[in-house]
Formats: sequence, C-alpha cells, structure tokens
Amino acid sequence: MRSTVLSFRAPDGVRLGLERFGDPAAPVVLLVGGPTMLSWPDALCAALADGGRHVVRYDLRDSGTSTTVDPEAPAYTLRDLAADAAALAHGLDDRPAHLAGIGVGGMVAQVAALDHPGAFSALTLAGTRPVAPGPVDDDLPDHDAATMGQLFALPTPDWSDRAAVAERAAAAAAILGDDPAAARTRAGRVFDRTPGTEPAIQMANQLGTVFSRLDCRPRWRERLPQLAMPTLVVHGRHDRFFPVGNGEALAREIPGARLLVLDQAATAIPDAAAAEVTTAMLAL
Repeated sequence: MRSTVLSFRAPDGVRLGLERFGDPAAPVVLLVGGPTMLSWPDALCAALADGGRHVVRYDLRDSGTSTTVDPEAPAYTLRDLAADAAALAHGLDDRPAHLAGIGVGGMVAQVAALDHPGAFSALTLAGTRPVAPGPVDDDLPDHDAATMGQLFALPTPDWSDRAAVAERAAAAAAILGDDPAAARTRAGRVFDRTPGTEPAIQMANQLGTVFSRLDCRPRWRERLPQLAMPTLVVHGRHDRFFPVGNGEALAREIPGARLLVLDQAATAIPDAAAAEVTTAMLAL
C-alpha cells in the first residue's frame, strides 16, 4: 500500500520530502507535518488510504527530507510554508485536496486554507491553535505552566546520539501525557531521516524549534470566519501543550466546524484513535 516519493520541487525551487499511501487516482488528503511527516501516525495514514483516499504526508522546510538551509535563521515565513502546501496540492492533482495540519502544521494549514482556498476542499486541524507561537491571546489557554517547567528542566541530549535523543523524546512524552514508547520509536525514525546530526538541524526536526524564529505575521485568527470549506477540529482532552480550549476556539470561529475531542489523548494522535479520526475525516 505504501510508496515513497523522494521529493516534490515547488515552483520556487524548494524541495519537499513526502510519502504516499493508497491509490494516486483517489482524492488527495494532504497531511502537513508538524514539522516532520512522522507527526502523522502510520495507522491513520493507512486507514485513510483504506477508506479510498490518496494520502500524502510531507515534511516542512528544514525538516526531514525537505530543503534544509539554516534552521537557526529561516529565510522564509509562515505564508511561504502555506504557499508550499498549495503548490504541492496543485502538483498532485487537478482536484482540490483535503488539507490536514497537526501541531505547528495546523498553523500552516489554517493560513494555507485562507490564502489559497481554491487549492483545498476540506480542512482538518489537529492539536493546534488559532495564533502563532509566542504570547497567546487572553481568551485562549496557554501551555500548562507546570508541564512546561518540567520540559525545560529536561537535560539537553547529545544531538548526535540517536539513543539519547530518543530517550529525551520518551521523557518529554511522559510529561505531556503521551505514550513514551511510541515517542521513543518515532524519535528514532525522525533521527534516521534527518540530513545531519548538527544540533540546530536535529532540534528543528525533533522539537520544531525553527517555528519560534519564523515571521508569522500578519495575524490570521480574525480571518477564520472567512473559511467556507468543511472543517474538522481534532484535539486531545488531556493536551497540556495546546490545551483543549484552543481547539474549542477554532471550532467556534470557523463556520460550521465540527469539534472532535479525543478523551484518552494528549498532544499526539494515538493509534487507538486512528479509526475514530479517520471516520470523521472521511465524513467531510
């Protein structure tokens, strides 16, 4: 069922690493990485393909097998990442794609749907929020302070040591309420796909730190009522990084959006929830 495509070259020359599941003739579900494509579980990708979709997950710039230049000083903006999603959607199929973003990839997906509505037929936002990294709006819940304190207290691993990086990911997952074993496995896979062991490159892949350096202006939250496509908002009940109130706000502010709260989930979509999320996505 799975076929790997090494890259897609956008019109501006940016290379995007991607992986495909299912029949290329089926309608496209485009999964924006958060930041790597492995943020989307294999089980969910396979279930969507079994449901008759051509599933394509991809790495954002400066992660995975996509173009990596300088994660410490990215020469692009959030809107450039949104344009990448639209270019990839157009390059895959003449029909609009169902766009889905997870975590920071959900921010890319929101801006892409607003800036390039003709490229997309539906929108799924998982574990994300309607504002950029940094200070949060007063009416939105911020990261859980105690959780963040524990995360920042974790020792910095040797980023050239695969085992140390994987153990750090497992420890962070335990703090966040996710499955440490699954996080350890995923971190190892991310490490193996990362084009180098330099700390900045590994941190950008494992932690998405490049996002804190991006120009995320102008604000897009106030534009959310303009979205006119079917939308699903998925959020873990126990998410301590982006608490569930952020997903509730997205569902309120996007016309007609459906909110699916995963009662047993935190920041990641567990394999046990893949069938429930798949059913909701296929219903859009």
